[in-house]
Amino acid sequence: MSKIGFIGLGIMGRPMAGHLLEAGHELVTYVKYGSLDEGLAAKGMKEVDSPKAVAEQAEIIITMVPDTPDVEEVLIGEAGIVEGLQPGTLVIDMSSIAPIPTQAFAKRITEAGGEYVDAPVSGGEGGAVNATLTIMVGGTNEGFNRALPVLEVMGKTITHIGEHGAGQICKVANQIVVALTIQAAAEGLLFASKAGADVTKVREALLGGLAQSKILDVHGERMIKRTFDPGFRIRLHQKDLNLALESARSLNLSLPGTANAQQLFQACAANNGADWDHAGIVKALEKLADHEIGA
Repeated sequence: MSKIGFIGLGIMGRPMAGHLLEAGHELVTYVKYGSLDEGLAAKGMKEVDSPKAVAEQAEIIITMVPDTPDVEEVLIGEAGIVEGLQPGTLVIDMSSIAPIPTQAFAKRITEAGGEYVDAPVSGGEGGAVNATLTIMVGGTNEGFNRALPVLEVMGKTITHIGEHGAGQICKVANQIVVALTIQAAAEGLLFASKAGADVTKVREALLGGLAQSKILDVHGERMIKRTFDPGFRIRLHQKDLNLALESARSLNLSLPGTANAQQLFQACAANNGADWDHAGIVKALEKLADHEIGA
């Protein structure tokens, strides 16, 4: 078993850390992102006062924080991980951040004597709780092989995409597909509802045909039952789509569907919905239609 530093105990990070503790690993954390609750503390997780102190005590470090600047602060900011990094330490960033800065972070950690992999996840809170996350990994073959036993404790589908940054590229692509599929499910159910059909039965029928998807299953039910507690917050999906659109501009690439989904998320945020689950995109469409699903 390993001594693991885990920074980022939010909606996703808390159950992920719990699985590692249950697997017998020792965990230490720096609490700025999320909180060390009684459950994790009872399982033996300990707290220190800086990322540097985490690095001084860990042979593997996992970060699961909200955005690129947060990863930068934890890794190379004042009293950051790089200041306390031990030779050979494996750093696994499981946050969803920009690919190009990821490559720069990997270089800094490597130059400091560590090994770096980017390993963003998909599957939401349910995947984190059930240890069924999809994990997309960028890094060297050696880094991937070292990280794999730890990642297998938290995820089910683990794929080595390529070199440093490739995991984050894959995650951006994932977030594009997820956003547009949620939007499609919302539009289909909204159409059926306003046209007078029983939207519950429409969803049931669609789940048996080509339109079937996990998103229609999970988020379609959220839309019908009006359960918009996260989950995965709209503001975080906005962040991911910003990464997609910024990268698209640098690639001279047009992503019109992504831009449209981002505008619908923005409409939700403008109506105090930044912390709704991303299935709440349906509320923006409902406002445009002057109709609520199931009404």
